[in-house]
Parts: sequence; C-alpha cells; structure tokens
Amino acid sequence: MKLSIVIPCFNAARTIGAQLEALGRQRWSEPWEVIVADNGSSDGTRAIAAARAALLPQLKIIDASARRGSGYARNAGARHARGEAIAFCDADDEVGEGWLPAIGAALAAHDFVASRMDVAKLNPVWLAQGLRNAQGQGLQRVAYPPYLYHAGGSGLAVKRRLHEQVGGFDETLPRLMDTDYCFRIQLRGTPLHFVPDAVLHVRYSARPASLFRQARLWAVYNALLYKRYRSRMCLPHPWKEYFGTWRDLLRCAPRTLRRETRSAWMKTLGTQVGLLQGAIRYRVPPVR
Repeated sequence: MKLSIVIPCFNAARTIGAQLEALGRQRWSEPWEVIVADNGSSDGTRAIAAARAALLPQLKIIDASARRGSGYARNAGARHARGEAIAFCDADDEVGEGWLPAIGAALAAHDFVASRMDVAKLNPVWLAQGLRNAQGQGLQRVAYPPYLYHAGGSGLAVKRRLHEQVGGFDETLPRLMDTDYCFRIQLRGTPLHFVPDAVLHVRYSARPASLFRQARLWAVYNALLYKRYRSRMCLPHPWKEYFGTWRDLLRCAPRTLRRETRSAWMKTLGTQVGLLQGAIRYRVPPVR
C-alpha cells in the first residue's frame, strides 16, 4: 500500500459524503486506502461514510472515540494505516481534481508535504473574498522563534516512518496540533514542501461568532507554542504591536455593519482576545 488517507471526523454528516465522493473520483496508478476515524459522532456520520464503500473499495471506518480531539483521531487512523505514507484530510473539506496523483508524486520526492488551499469553491463569494487564504500561494511561517513553516492539518501528508518517529500529533493540544506537528518534524531536519498542484477545497464557517471563537482559540494556543519553542529568544516590542492592532481594529469598527467585512473584523477581534488570554495563561508576550 503506497498511501493511506486519514479523515478524522466528529458529527460530520453534513459534509463527509461530499469529501468521500471527491476521493472516489480520484485516479492514481498506485494502491491507496481511505480510513475514516470517527471521534464519537452521534449524527449518522458513520452510516453516511459506509454508504460510500462502493466508491472506495479500500474504505475503512474505525472507532476513534476513546479520547475527544482531532489529534487523537488522526493518530488512531494512522495506527490503522497500511500505507508507506499518510495523508490527512478533514471531513468538511473536499480534495480537488487530481489531488491524489499530485500528493502521491510529491511524496515520491519528499518526506513531508502540504496541499494548496482553495477557498472559492465551498464558500460564498463575500466570505471567500473577505477572509485571507493563508495557504493559497505558499506555506505559512510563524513570526517568532523557531521561525518555521507550518500548514493546516487538512492536506498534510508525511512518510509513515516520520510520523511514527515524532510520535504523531500532540493529543494534549485542543488547537494548533498541526502547527506543533510541523515544527517537530522540521526540527528533526525534514523540510515541509508546498505542493501547488495538490488542491484542497476548504470550507469556512459563515457565522461571525464561530470565526471569533476559532481565532481566539488559535491565538491562545499560539501563545503556548511560542512558550514551548522560543528557547531564550525574545521579540522586540510585542506589546506595542498588540496595542497598535487594537487601535486599528477600533478604527475599523464600522466594518461590522457590512456582511462582506464583518467576518474578517470578528476574526481579528478573536485573535486579539485570544492573544491576551494566552499571554496571561502562559506568561508570555502577545506574539502572533
């Protein structure tokens, strides 16, 4: 088996069928399998996934409910994988046409790769244009030590031996376990490569409250990662930049009156609140 695709899921009945159908349309000359790692769904997710078995003969559905969290579900799926390499895809996204052969070719040349994200297909125009696609043209990079690249967990692919060497995803992290995973693999000396031909269509939440909460939690656990990896290096004037962002955010408050700009404003607000919470909780400056 060349590649195992692991899909962690929790109450994904609304979207997992479309993701599995997109995978069922993929064509690749090498053997591959799909593993749905159910994290304790109660909405019929497993039945919907099982109904796609005819599209995906190598489909397996496993119980990954012993511990809540996508990190645990990804690790559980990886333990059942038979592939030489593992790719992770989320249940609410959809792989693009030609994603499988593109990610497979990339894994033949590299040990650790990330997909290109597209936000246009699965989101309303006003939402796709209002929120920045951080992985549309290349990899993201943190602005604090260790200054490493990272990518979203959906669309990441890695050689199985490397996944096992780093111990998989950190299951103690409720958020940013994918960023931490990227850091640990790169710190072992394996670079992360961007694969522009491996397109993954990503779904945003259209609810400003959900975007606020997501951004807030990302910022909180970003503070933990900064504390974990910064060593003894410190960044100049983090509080000055933080309060400067508050000034800009308040000046742009009228953007909340327009649907097209409200989501981005709420996401920035969530980041600011989360940065302060993380700074207090982990006793570090508010570093993005």
